[in-house]
Formats: sequence, structure tokens, C-alpha cells
Amino acid sequence: MMGFVRSNLNMNTKQRLLRFLFYLMSLFPQLLHLLQMFRFKFNSFRKGINNTIITLPQAFSLSSPLPQWPQGQDFASGIVNLGEIEVRKVTGFEFVWNCNIGKPVAFYKPVGIPDGFHILGHYCQPSDKPLWGFVLVVREVEAVSSERSKRDKLPALKNPLDYKLIWCSNAGRRELPIGSAYFWVPQPPEGYSALGYLVTNRPEKPNLDEVICVRADLTDKYQPYRLMLDATSVNPKFPFQVWSLRPCDRGMLGKGVSVGTFFCTNRWNKGEELPVVCLKNLNPMLPAMPHLHQIDALIQHYGPTVFFHPEEVYLPSSVDWFFNNGALLYRKGVCTGEAIDAAGSNLPGGGTNDGEFWIDLPSDDRRDFVKHGDLNSAKLYVHVKPALGGTFTDIAMWVFCPFNGPSTLKIGIKSMAFNRVGEHVSDWEHFTLRVCNFSGELWSIYFSQHSGGKWVDAYELEYINGNKAIVYASKSGHASYPHPGTYIQGSSNFGIGIRNDAGRSNLYVDSSVQYEIVAAEYLGDAVTEPQWLQFMRQWGPKICYDSKTELDKIINTLPRGLRNPFGHLIKKLPVELYGEEGPTGPKEKNNWIGDERW
Repeated sequence: MMGFVRSNLNMNTKQRLLRFLFYLMSLFPQLLHLLQMFRFKFNSFRKGINNTIITLPQAFSLSSPLPQWPQGQDFASGIVNLGEIEVRKVTGFEFVWNCNIGKPVAFYKPVGIPDGFHILGHYCQPSDKPLWGFVLVVREVEAVSSERSKRDKLPALKNPLDYKLIWCSNAGRRELPIGSAYFWVPQPPEGYSALGYLVTNRPEKPNLDEVICVRADLTDKYQPYRLMLDATSVNPKFPFQVWSLRPCDRGMLGKGVSVGTFFCTNRWNKGEELPVVCLKNLNPMLPAMPHLHQIDALIQHYGPTVFFHPEEVYLPSSVDWFFNNGALLYRKGVCTGEAIDAAGSNLPGGGTNDGEFWIDLPSDDRRDFVKHGDLNSAKLYVHVKPALGGTFTDIAMWVFCPFNGPSTLKIGIKSMAFNRVGEHVSDWEHFTLRVCNFSGELWSIYFSQHSGGKWVDAYELEYINGNKAIVYASKSGHASYPHPGTYIQGSSNFGIGIRNDAGRSNLYVDSSVQYEIVAAEYLGDAVTEPQWLQFMRQWGPKICYDSKTELDKIINTLPRGLRNPFGHLIKKLPVELYGEEGPTGPKEKNNWIGDERW
């Protein structure tokens, strides 16, 4: 009986097992489907990590539509003639690849190329920023092409002979799977140069007609500017870096034209010549630069409002108000100063800053009054000049203050206002609007900050009244900043330096209304430069400060272990702590002809 029961139980168990196996088999298609779904989601996630599926940044546009600019020449026509070739700006892009090593960057292929134009290279920018960039496309000028054929001269443009693979995102692996990124540099024919790289998702070389090379005499040298990607740490055996580029020949007289492409390398030593170049503007007429009416329209549309700090006591004035209220011209070896007329016609013009002449405040009871300026008379003095080979226009706006106030030293959470350190007679500060000559768009603004400054793209600016940006002038020193706050000039890591406090107040100058164009050399005699602009000497006497005594007092209050490190940091602070040369006028600054310090 017991054997029968045991046998029956075994039979029941086997049947249950068989039923369970059949049940699992019936579920197999569903399990397979779930596995495939999981695999798809995993691959989507992996592709996201490998940056073939990402959310692309939105393109930026100015808040207000652009006006109809006054007609004339090729400004805002969409095309710039560089001599034998002409270029257009392309801002439409197709995403190619994204990399999240360090700060994320994305690579794009330009699309929507106008008929007859050719791509010079692909585009790269940080992927956490709004899409705000361009690449130039190029074609040969028809009239020049016809004339060239008569002279049997080499054509301006030719396709590359081949491509060289610079780097692959799967470098070091045996397989090169589809979906990776491949960086190619064109191999130009003899006498021609490549201007950019191509990025693809496949290991096959791009077609030879996908990019064009330019005859070498129509190009100029590039230099690496900002490091955007460094993948060296991920795979040291296969290093890779990506840099933004800028022309070597910049400034008012510079002919270098930025193409908007990038430089990438797996082996490059500083100082080596790059395998890619920029364009050169060989058209002396600069037809895309704005004429006088267009300049007025640009300033009236984009002119920033300059806000001074709520506690500012050393405000700007016009130059003629400064002269009319007793400013004096001094000459070396002569004790008394000479009154300056309103136009500055008795100021010595030209020459160099030889120390023979300088300007000072009135010597009578008006001295303190003049120090505080006159906001009602204040205006921005405008210098208009070509930038990046005439493809952009720089509108440099200079603000004059009769006096620069004393500095404030910041040490950690504490601040100490000096009595005199940092003071000097007269203060010339500026900011620069960079406008795109293809469209008339405001592209960026340079904020001058004492001995340096920075470019800020249009999408990072604050605006007021349409497309007019806001510029914040720092308290006492009048350096310009794009946003309110406290900026440290010195060692920001240690919180030690000169404070630059910026904020909005009811003290402001609207440069779209209160301005005077004082120079635009490319327009010839259209703008008459004032006589005071030719004064190349100092607009204030040299002042020496006994700052060491005040700084020693601070150091002696610190614990002994901190005195030496703090003393070393003090030596890195701005030179105005120890003495201040009288400032020179705008035309004596190196950025008058040269590019801004960036």
C-alpha cells in the first residue's frame, strides 16, 4: 500500500514538473519579447551615454526682431566678398555626435547650403549651451573665375585628394562599430589648404566632394583658442583634444577671417603650425562694413544701458564738461597748469606718452566737485572698426569718468576700504559690441575689466528694452560686467583681492541715445576725430600710495602660520595697490588698433 502511494506521488510530481515546463515554454515568446524590449532600452541608454541619442540644445535668437537696416553696400546682405571668393554664414546644423568627457561638446554638420557654395568644415560647441554659432561656406566669384581662366591661374577652390583619419571614439579597439565618431582632415592638393574637419558616424571615408579646399594665398593662419574637449585621460594611448580657433591676424587691420570650424588633434605640440587655416580678406574695400547711417541704426537698436552702482559717487561726465569745469594741462618742469578749452584744441596731439604733458583736476575749489562727474552730460564715445577681416563690426564704446575712486580689499568674508589706494585722476573704460556683418545681429559684447576682460555671447547677456543689453559698471573703478554681483580682482580661489561690486540703480547712461561717434577709420573723412582724442599722454598725474603700511597692519593681525602664505598672495594683487600711472586716452590703448584681450 505504501509503495503504491509513493509511486503515485512520484507520478504526480513528474506531471506537475512537465506541466510547469510546458507553462514556461508557453511563456517563452513573451519572455523573449520582454528581453528584446529590455535590450532596446539598454541600447537606447547606452547610445545616450555614447552620445548618439541626446536632446539637442535649442537655437538662440534675440528677443526682438531685427529692424530694416538702412540700405547701402553689402552690410547685412548675407554675403561678404573677400576678393576672389565670397562667403555666406550658415547657422543650420545636423547633429553628428556628442561627447560627455568633461564638459559636454557636440559636433554638427552644416545643412541648407546655398546653391553654388561649398562646405569648409563641420562645427563644434558646448552641448550645454544654446546653439549659437556658424560656419562659413564659400564659392568663387564669377567675374574673377572668368578673368582667371584668361590668365591660366589656378582656381580658388578644389576638392581634397583624400582624407586622413585623426581619431575615432573607439580608438584602441579591434572593431570600429557603426555609430562611433570618426574625425577626418582633408588632404588638399598642392598649393591648397584645408580649413576644417569632418565628423562622421561610419568608418568609411567621406566623399571627396563633401568639402572644399582653398588656394593657399587666399588663406591665413589659425591659432588654438579654447580647449573644448580633452579625451586624453580616458585613453592615454590614444590622446585626443578639440580646440576652438581664432585667426592669428586680428584687430582693426587684421585680414584673418574665422570660418567657424574647430581644430582636433591626437598629437600636437604648442607652437606647431596647424593643419587647418582660416580665410584671408583680400578685398580692400570692405564692402560689408556699415556706413554711417547704418552705424547710427546699430547703436540706436543695440546701445546698452550702463548702470552704475547704487553707492557710486564718482560718476562719468562728458569730456567737454570736464574741460569746461577747470581741468588743467601740465607740462614737465612747469608748476602751473594751463586751462583746457572745451574742444581740447590746446592739447598737444600725436607723439607718444613721453611724460612731457599730463592732465589734472582743477587746482581751485572746484576740484572736489569735478571729481564726482556729471551724469547729465555723460555720453559714450564710439569707435567703429572692422573685426575678423571685415566679417564683423566692433563698436567700441568708451566712457569717461573724471575720477577713479579708492579700492576695497576683500579678505575672505571681510572687506577693508582703502583711503586712497586705487585712486587716480580720469578713468577711461570701455565695452565693445561685436555685430555680424552678414545679418546685422549682435553677436557678443566684450566687457573690459581693468587689465583684461572677457567676451560674452549674446545668449548670456541681460537685456532691457528689446535687444539693448545691460552693462554694469563696478563701484569706484568702473570696470564693466554682464551681471550684477561682487567680482574679485586677485585670487578668487582664496577670496583675496580687490572688490568690484556691480548692481543696478537709478544712476545710468543709455548709450543708444547718449553717444558720439568719434572714430571710424575705414570710412575715411566721414567721421572727424576730436582734438582731445589725439592727446596721447596721461589724463592724470602719477600717484604713489603708502599701501605697504596698511597691508602690513592686516598681515600682523593674522595667526603666525598664515602670515607668510598671505604675504605671497598679496604680491599677486593688482599693481594699482602700490602706485597708479595716470591713465592714457582711448587711442593709446593697445585695443584701439589691436583686438580685445581675450
